[in-house]
Amino acid sequence: MKTRAISLLAVACLALGTAACSSSGGGSKSGSGTAGASTGGSSASASAKGTVGNIAQGVATDPAAVKLLPASVKSKGSISVAMDLQYPPTSFLSTNNQPEGYNVDIARLIAAKLGLKLHIENVSFDTIITGLQGGRYDFTTTNMSATPDRLKALDMINYWKDGSSLATKSGNPENLDINTTSICGKKIAVMTGTTQQQTYLPALSKKCSAAGKPAAQAVVLPNVNGALTQLASGRIDGIFYDTPSLAYAVQQHGSTFSVGAKQYNKPPSLGTDLVAIGLPKNSPLTKAIQAAMQSIIDSPLYLKALNNWGLGSGAIKTASIATAAAG
Repeated sequence: MKTRAISLLAVACLALGTAACSSSGGGSKSGSGTAGASTGGSSASASAKGTVGNIAQGVATDPAAVKLLPASVKSKGSISVAMDLQYPPTSFLSTNNQPEGYNVDIARLIAAKLGLKLHIENVSFDTIITGLQGGRYDFTTTNMSATPDRLKALDMINYWKDGSSLATKSGNPENLDINTTSICGKKIAVMTGTTQQQTYLPALSKKCSAAGKPAAQAVVLPNVNGALTQLASGRIDGIFYDTPSLAYAVQQHGSTFSVGAKQYNKPPSLGTDLVAIGLPKNSPLTKAIQAAMQSIIDSPLYLKALNNWGLGSGAIKTASIATAAAG
């Protein structure tokens, strides 16, 4: 698999909270866009270039995880993962049309730990849950947080930590801040089916109403690149999305856009920034995949996968079963 060099210093600064990066808008300066997002954490290397080839090549199975597999899956010998492959640096298609990104690496490692062949299904984010419920896919690694509604339909397993940010035109001419009422009445793009659309922006709009200001106007779009096109033309005022993917997308456009210096500081009632693997509710695979994910976390491969994409400080220590309160 051919991989692209992506210079993810600013992605790391944004997602993982490094105050030493500048808040410029383009990859020609300090990376993809900005600095000091959220609280502590260390930056990944500026030379992070993604994963070359299949990170799971030659990885040994984990006997304890394999033991938890249903007999039918062992007999089949394969497992399928659903993900939307248009969100770099976590899941996207390379220049030669091959899946790559952090979430792709994790899915491959899970399959390797279980001794199974992996089938990657490229599907729209907003169809993944219904596809899991309908038995079309076995699991998903696709930047999904554990909301109360999702937990009604899915088993979820925490596997890393993410965040959310606001992108604007370069220099942020309207001085928008995702954590203040400056966004009230503004047209803010959110991606279809995301937590930003379903939970975070509605919560921010309630704060606008409580302050006697107009609610933020949600503009729901299918992907971040389309949102950037609308931002450039002035049809929207900002884009609210996952920090790593947003920062990466902004990086590709030189100095045209900026990403805010602070990530969304959501209230405790909305959980944390943990990202979770999703499986059908009460899936017979849940325990096996949880064990495989913990085996990955306990090995050097976990930080290798994160660091390959500039996301090293998003590491967690336990592949715990997700709850709404815990993310």
